[in-house]
Amino acid sequence: EDMERGQVLAKPGSITPHTKFKAQIYVLSKEEGGRHTPFFKGYRPQFYFRTTDVTGTVKLPENVEMVMPGDNIAIEVELITPVAMDKELRFAIREGGRTVGAGVVAEIIA
Repeated sequence: EDMERGQVLAKPGSITPHTKFKAQIYVLSKEEGGRHTPFFKGYRPQFYFRTTDVTGTVKLPENVEMVMPGDNIAIEVELITPVAMDKELRFAIREGGRTVGAGVVAEIIA
């Protein structure tokens, strides 16, 4: 009864919750059911890990102004609440109840 959907039950010290990470993502094209328009730095979608979703802010690489539907790109994410994660954990990117992208954790920052 102390557990909620999306929480992780783990041996103490075996996995840590984090808020900042680098990721490699793919943004679904309009034809794949994704966005019709690009997004910019500061974009705040939902990141769906396992069965939990958390809002996060996207930071783009310095030389990138926007991300177009259909793009593969490396980004940094800062979540509003910590999530138990490890390198190579896969996640979905959701906006308004629909999946607009997918990614994998490349590196934990904090």
